[in-house]
Amino acid sequence: MVHQTFGLRYLNNVVTLSYESEKCMGCGRCEEVCSHRVFDMQEGKAQITDRDLCIECGACALNCPAGAISVDAGVGCAAAFIIGWLTGKEPSCGSSDSECC
Repeated sequence: MVHQTFGLRYLNNVVTLSYESEKCMGCGRCEEVCSHRVFDMQEGKAQITDRDLCIECGACALNCPAGAISVDAGVGCAAAFIIGWLTGKEPSCGSSDSECC
């Protein structure tokens, strides 16, 4: 089922985002660069608020100096929407699933 929050929410449990809290240094960069509020700082460490809000842009992983975050940027709905905007076509992530994007 597709959900929407803040106007942008995608399929449940498909995002490639992973986070290792034991590596987190508490710098807050992930929270700072994530436009979808996936991260929140609590007690000096980042916490994931909702994985399914992630659009897999990769900004959090690229800005994490501790290497606590990984995501396969460009494989999800974010890439599909960007390619759709650039080509003028409907977004498609290449999935046969009719609920994709």
